[in-house]
Amino acid sequence: MSSIANLSAPQLRQAADLKEKIAALENELSQLLGSTAKVIAAPVVGKAPKKKGGMSAAGKAKVAAAQKARWAKINAAKQAPAAKPSVPVAKAAVAAKPAKKKFTMSAAAKAKISAASKARWAKVNAEKK
Repeated sequence: MSSIANLSAPQLRQAADLKEKIAALENELSQLLGSTAKVIAAPVVGKAPKKKGGMSAAGKAKVAAAQKARWAKINAAKQAPAAKPSVPVAKAAVAAKPAKKKFTMSAAAKAKISAASKARWAKVNAEKK
């Protein structure tokens, strides 16, 4: 069976017509048999499927309000204390995390790691020979 990409325009048109005929025949058969199953609709060629999901207007409004509140809090922390911020300064200061202290390694620790690394590589190189 060849893929759809390898078909020419007339072949694609013929394939679409055959699918529509099959769907119509299946509908007719289900009507004859008295099936309570849902009638199969003929596929519409050229239309994209409808997008499902999304967010309601109320949901979008809540998200927008929350984002505005976050930005107001950030801007209030940046403002000078003389101006009245919408959020108290104490709360804004609690929200900002203090910078972590940088870890510095002692010279002795660096030398110890360097010596261990050199010994490890010397062992690897000795095994190669």
